Amino acid sequence: MKKQSKLPIYSGAPPEKVAADLEPLVDFQKEGISLKTLSRLIEERLLPHLMRYDRPEFHSMFNFFPEEGAEFGANIALLYNQGVTNWQVSPGGAMLEELCGRALCQLFGLFPGSDATFMYSGTYANQEALYLALHWKAEKEGFDFSRKGLKGFPDPARLAVIASRDAHFSLKHAVRILGLGEESLVTLDVDKNRRIDASLMEQKLSELRRKRDVFCAVATAGTTSTGSVDPIPPLAEACNKLGAWLHVDGAYGLAYSLVPEWKPLFTGLELADSVSWDPHKQFGVPIPSSLLFVRRREDFERMALYGDYFNPEGQGEPNPGLKSPPSTRPFSALPLVTSLRYQGLKKVVERLRLPLDAIQTLAEKLKEEEDIELCHQPDTGILCFRIVPQGFPEDNLSHLQKKIYEKIMAEGKRTISMTKLDDKTVLRLVAVSPSVTADSILETISCVRRLAVEYQT
Repeated sequence: MKKQSKLPIYSGAPPEKVAADLEPLVDFQKEGISLKTLSRLIEERLLPHLMRYDRPEFHSMFNFFPEEGAEFGANIALLYNQGVTNWQVSPGGAMLEELCGRALCQLFGLFPGSDATFMYSGTYANQEALYLALHWKAEKEGFDFSRKGLKGFPDPARLAVIASRDAHFSLKHAVRILGLGEESLVTLDVDKNRRIDASLMEQKLSELRRKRDVFCAVATAGTTSTGSVDPIPPLAEACNKLGAWLHVDGAYGLAYSLVPEWKPLFTGLELADSVSWDPHKQFGVPIPSSLLFVRRREDFERMALYGDYFNPEGQGEPNPGLKSPPSTRPFSALPLVTSLRYQGLKKVVERLRLPLDAIQTLAEKLKEEEDIELCHQPDTGILCFRIVPQGFPEDNLSHLQKKIYEKIMAEGKRTISMTKLDDKTVLRLVAVSPSVTADSILETISCVRRLAVEYQT
């Protein structure tokens, strides 16, 4: 099952065909089959429908095949199948997670005394960040949020979270699960490059103060639609005035703060109360690999739950499970550690820089093209655009982008994605793997142009 560069990027098959191919795999029978037969089934029935993230034609999402050093660590983690919730179940695993988290705090230049916990996804990291913010707000109002919950607030309907209107949908998940409801999420306008517009923010907050209690502000360091990095210092200043928690959702973009030329975009990161990050994106480590950082190590104490047989109170050994759920967690720290040690930071930065340069080069080449409408100047490794054939009716452009996207995905030779910016459907190109070059993305642009012509004929 080794990588084969001549394979299509994926089958392009519709759901009905994929389901039919996979049915034999879930035909659970009384007697088992040989590994040889099982291997053939997997190769014939499943692998054609899996995405080739390592191909230069993969331009759609944030996925990445495991890097060699990460694969080495992942194999050890699989072999030993360690749960690393606490010292009882894995002394080495629990300690390595603790040490890795603190080393990453230093690597990203976070506030002294900061700490980290590994999680299953950036969605869960954002959810925990909002829980910590609520708990912090409750403490200032004189009660323990973990005991009283929302009913401890005089008027829970006043509670609000502010974030960019391009912020990740996981914030909606978070306010739903925390019982706040989507009405508690107040969005801020963005500028032409899809960052929070700091010039409009103060007026919005002034209007908000009269009727809402903002307990958390979220800056997105690399939005999922456009890769834009919200300005952190103005949000930090607003949080100081409001007495609010500042969370930075860096699930996608935080890694790029390690690239010297891009580091200024992340100015103020050390001011955040919490930061989320997904190493399984650009770092090429196996899923799941997400982290939540907090500015003050003691902030994690708000998550602690003790048991009589598990994580008993008063023990001095490291227990990562006291800092975040769930009570069984994979050894996600090991592949990240082995990857960083194998590559070295110099190579890591070089690999991160390549897709960023590819998108910047692409944007420069396309900005003068008459049939291409760029939707923003890219901050990181994402570029959104529309193909606009001469004389094509404006009211049908969104439909054109959608049909082109569907056709590219059905061909199976490359991938692209689609998103909505305000009221416009746009095409979206993502470069995560260092194998993606400006030339490989320009080939996708040529494909878009060809399909636009076919649509009109």
